Amino acid sequence: MDAALEIDAAASYVLHPNVAVRPEPFGALVYHYGNRKLVFLKSPRMVTVVRALDGVRSVDEVLHEHGVADRQRVNYLGALTSLLRSDMIVPTAPVHTPEDLADASAR
Repeated sequence: MDAALEIDAAASYVLHPNVAVRPEPFGALVYHYGNRKLVFLKSPRMVTVVRALDGVRSVDEVLHEHGVADRQRVNYLGALTSLLRSDMIVPTAPVHTPEDLADASAR
């Protein structure tokens, strides 16, 4: 666990392949079969946000799409940072478009 890790709201993330999310009346249990960590998500909206991390949309986009108010944003980013630090979610590699590659080679 890297305590220096922080969620990048402009980046995209996915659930780690060894993670399972089990719905519960209070939210969900998130279990990592690799490191055997167990996390409780205590909000159904947080469960929805975590499940929506698809590796394509940024955290900002996911929070906006799921109605997370600006005043709640800091709490959600903190919870996502905790999930990142415990390896429940992982960043996805940036996808480079042909335009990105052309811009890089022009420099």
